[in-house]
Amino acid sequence: MDLRESIRNQTDVALSLSKQILLTESNNSNLVFSPLSIEVLLSLIASGSKGSTLEQLLSFLKSKSSDHLSSFSSQLLAVVLTDGSASGGPQLKFANGVWVDNSLSLKPSFKQVVGSTYKAATNQVDFQTKVHDYFLITHFFSALQITIILLLGT
Repeated sequence: MDLRESIRNQTDVALSLSKQILLTESNNSNLVFSPLSIEVLLSLIASGSKGSTLEQLLSFLKSKSSDHLSSFSSQLLAVVLTDGSASGGPQLKFANGVWVDNSLSLKPSFKQVVGSTYKAATNQVDFQTKVHDYFLITHFFSALQITIILLLGT
């Protein structure tokens, strides 16, 4: 994997996202979003995808494979999350979570990627009968501007 090419592609995706969001969502209001969070979220989704969904994500993220995305995200998170507070620099927090309905299960390989590569927690939740849990999770994380993925059974 060429790191410079990955950074260039990530920058292109971030600028494209920024342009689209600012053109469609700004409407004279304050707007804050994190292209990095969106890209990491889409990379995480790509790592568990296949077929046309994976192809579309790879095309949008300008990547060759989900392994390439995972490797780049892992390197990126390691750099971004380095605690620089001891030398007067920033200490950033980046939290990801995957909540899965109890009626579904994650493949062990995906669960391992979620935990080790993306530093995200996986949780089983009863969304079928405890819809209140869904609202508590989304309210909590939207207030903190944290990336979440909810996998709901139908």
